[in-house]
Amino acid sequence: MDKQEKFMLRAIELAEKGRGSVSPNPMVGCVIVHEEQIIGEGYHEVYGGPHAEPNAINSVIHPALLRQATAFVSLEPCAHWGKTPPCANLLVEKGLKKVVIGAVDSNPLVGGKGIQILKHAGIEVETGLLEKKVRDQNIRFFTYMEKKRPYIILKWAQTKDGFIARENYDSKWISNPYSRQLVHKWRSEEDAIMVGTLTAQYDNPKLNVREWYGKNPVRVVIDRNLKLNPGLFLFDKSQTTLCYNQIHSLVEQNLEKVKLSEDFELEEIFEDLYHRQIQSIIVEGGAQILNKLIEMELWDEARVFTGNQNFIKGIPAPILKGSLISESNVMGDKISIWKPYH
Repeated sequence: MDKQEKFMLRAIELAEKGRGSVSPNPMVGCVIVHEEQIIGEGYHEVYGGPHAEPNAINSVIHPALLRQATAFVSLEPCAHWGKTPPCANLLVEKGLKKVVIGAVDSNPLVGGKGIQILKHAGIEVETGLLEKKVRDQNIRFFTYMEKKRPYIILKWAQTKDGFIARENYDSKWISNPYSRQLVHKWRSEEDAIMVGTLTAQYDNPKLNVREWYGKNPVRVVIDRNLKLNPGLFLFDKSQTTLCYNQIHSLVEQNLEKVKLSEDFELEEIFEDLYHRQIQSIIVEGGAQILNKLIEMELWDEARVFTGNQNFIKGIPAPILKGSLISESNVMGDKISIWKPYH
């Protein structure tokens, strides 16, 4: 590994610290190097707060060194005013000698414009260093920008003999407490979490992160005819909840009923979520929604727990058409991670 890659890997490592806190912005890390020594580091810590570049620049003890320094930034510096000033302009102002960029930003407000600003100011620019690693890290952001929809994660637990619930829809508990805690961690890292009508009715889930720490995702439930019991946890207004239906729209504190077209399809929900700047969503069931998304090839990742129980009969687990990426073990539960073929 050459030294440039080492510095970019450090920038990627720093960027990861922002996971779950910066959406709808991407995770970005920045490392400032002078004579092959790191003199400043920073990352985008929280949405609305300073980006990676100003945090790195502000950490430099001797600012005079910046004029002979190179900045390694995992993602192209922004070129527009948003919640904060443009980072490309800041790098120009501080007079950095060179900027090495992992991946070009897909945001049309940025894409290439940050690079133009740097080059126009006479700063040497290099792009594409460890680009795949940066894109993989920010796959939610790139999916959102390029496919105009959230990154869709399917998640379920199944028994050893391939069922996700008994015939009466009872599914407690297929996975163990350690797996359930991991699921709560995953929830804290995504923007939204979705269930269908039957899962809401029979499981009465809270869909929060009570067994972890971090922010609760936006809860999304489908209730076409608004028949669900208003006393369900989903409607307790303890966290932002969207209820998609074909009856009416209504906005209350932390609960919004969103009317879509008659006989709406799942794409309409994802389109609405896109306009709400929801970059990622975990779909936790039930079987009907999961199977529909698999059939439509409308998913980006699947996380499947296989427990040690057998139900003998019940509601069959979905069958994935995709590539098995990895398998791991959580205290006896098997976790399989899948990606689509395409």
